[in-house]
Amino acid sequence: MRRSGPWAWCGTATDSGVGVTVRMTAPEGFINQLFVATGNEAHLTTALPQAGPGQPSTLRQWAKREHFTSEEALYEKAGLQYIVPELREGLGEIELAAEHKIPILLQDSDLRGSLHNHSTYSDGSHSLRQMATFLRDAGYEYLGICDHSQAAHYANGLGPERVRQQQREIDELNAELAPFRIFKGIEADILGDGSLDYDEALRDSFDFIVASIHSNLKMDEARATERLLRAIANPHTTMLGHPTGRLLLRRAGYPIDFKAVIDACAQHQVIIEINANPWRLDLDWRWVRYALAQGVQLSINPDAHHTSGYADMRYGVLAGRKGMLTKKMTFNAKSVDEAAAYFAARKVKL
Repeated sequence: MRRSGPWAWCGTATDSGVGVTVRMTAPEGFINQLFVATGNEAHLTTALPQAGPGQPSTLRQWAKREHFTSEEALYEKAGLQYIVPELREGLGEIELAAEHKIPILLQDSDLRGSLHNHSTYSDGSHSLRQMATFLRDAGYEYLGICDHSQAAHYANGLGPERVRQQQREIDELNAELAPFRIFKGIEADILGDGSLDYDEALRDSFDFIVASIHSNLKMDEARATERLLRAIANPHTTMLGHPTGRLLLRRAGYPIDFKAVIDACAQHQVIIEINANPWRLDLDWRWVRYALAQGVQLSINPDAHHTSGYADMRYGVLAGRKGMLTKKMTFNAKSVDEAAAYFAARKVKL
């Protein structure tokens, strides 16, 4: 064990091998030390725009100057709007806080529905009815079912007849479960040339389409970007699914020109998902602010393959918050009627 000032810490490991650091401090210094341990170095050392003569010029200096009873009090003393821990990255949040321009961020309770989910029609573990009633009983207004399209043979992708079978069941369940609603969606594979799975007539039958890449992942940036751009320009694409195809700690994903992809989504009014599965978290939070600046809506999608997967939306909310995502710019914070109207309006343009 080593000691430094009021701190004492030791490195150990859990049974999983994850390192753990235990830090101790005197009660009166707890808030200050918690604050210093939360923000990264850039956040702590960014020059404060409104620092007066003789005042500390950084947040780290304020934390060293006096003991605080709350983090809110520390920011207030420094002349800043309170900055939630998720934003303490040194990416311009200090300057925004000095002008009190940090927006109210998305919260879990803002979400009204869940889009991009799977059932036993493809590779899910629960039936369409189970996926719907579980979500309804959890207090949500709608489910977007997006089983895999036929090109995803490995995931039991739906051929045309099974699509029609599922849509008939959706009609029956919607009559039974109203006002809860199931939207007819599909996770359509983006094929190698950038086109979407299924013919145009079948694509017309869906309320919305999430377009995703699942095959031929070994691409350079130019090829991957062009493949995505062609899919985004397809009028049937409502939403872009997990843009890079990454699996955290497993697969890096294919490189893309993020600005070109996001700009195209803005041009064609395509929503981008934050795939909330903790293995994905894709779109990465570092690009959320750019997407918002271009007017692109984001959707917190769990990509749930079983009812417990809905809980992953929590991770998507956290990732969105790091990018300053608001309720206004989150598609599945819309009510069921608003979502239905949006989908209907897009279909009129096809």
